[in-house]
Amino acid sequence: MSILKAGIPIMTRAQRSHPLDPLSAAEIAVAVATVRAAGRTPEVRDSMRFVEVVLLEPEKNVVALADAYFFPPFQPSLLPRTKGGPVIPSRLPPRRARLVVYNKQTNETSIWVVELSEVHAATRGGHHRGKVISSEVVPDVQPAMDAMEYAECEATVKDFPPFIEAMKKRGIDDMELVMVDAWCAGYYSDADAPNRRLGKPLIFCRTESDNPMENGYARPVEGIHVIVDMQNNVVIEFEDRKFVPLPPPDHLRNYTTGETRGGVDRSDVKPLIISQPEGPSFRITGSFVEWQKAEFC
Repeated sequence: MSILKAGIPIMTRAQRSHPLDPLSAAEIAVAVATVRAAGRTPEVRDSMRFVEVVLLEPEKNVVALADAYFFPPFQPSLLPRTKGGPVIPSRLPPRRARLVVYNKQTNETSIWVVELSEVHAATRGGHHRGKVISSEVVPDVQPAMDAMEYAECEATVKDFPPFIEAMKKRGIDDMELVMVDAWCAGYYSDADAPNRRLGKPLIFCRTESDNPMENGYARPVEGIHVIVDMQNNVVIEFEDRKFVPLPPPDHLRNYTTGETRGGVDRSDVKPLIISQPEGPSFRITGSFVEWQKAEFC
């Protein structure tokens, strides 16, 4: 610890992370494990899906304290003050994580807050542990869909016999060519109220080309209506409303280079040159960005 001319002691070793730094991989892992361990039963714990794990940002006074005292340049004007002068802290408060959890078994959405503390170990340089601060089940709320649900929805639709027949009518026998994009369905009446987790997929189809750069979205499958119960992975509505032929294969729709498109690259594009001979006007340190006279975290 050293002493400034004003008589204010400052720590020579800064904090390991700024209060606004995103959660590290270790912090995310600890937050998830802490919430999962707090599940009432093994079935509940196994059914937890973590839709969002983010930093719960602290109050502005905590950020100002960090900028003033723990992270250079030292700014004593930002320190909290008493009649006797600045209040010198010993450390910043623990970081917190906010988690949005969907339970597939119960179709419930809950919000958790976990406090993260760092335990220093001589050999490992420190590790984290977590403590549940609060948890709340939010009724009539559905969180965002995750990648696992996208895959489950696609498999459910592709295994549905009426859908397979509808694709055969359009000349498609190979389900590997079919792309099923799950989208959340709108809430229009009590029949599809938020107590059901519904998906309304959009269908596309690739050609039989083995081009790995093929743009499958160039060939939408029209005329098929399908609704999927995303919680139970079952098709609950299906109609082949109108036969619309698939768009013909067209290599120009792949937007690849001229050689793979069978054409010639454009030659009328003028050159673009960006040069900063004295370097950029900004500086990035971790997640902290400084740009001229402005500061951003």
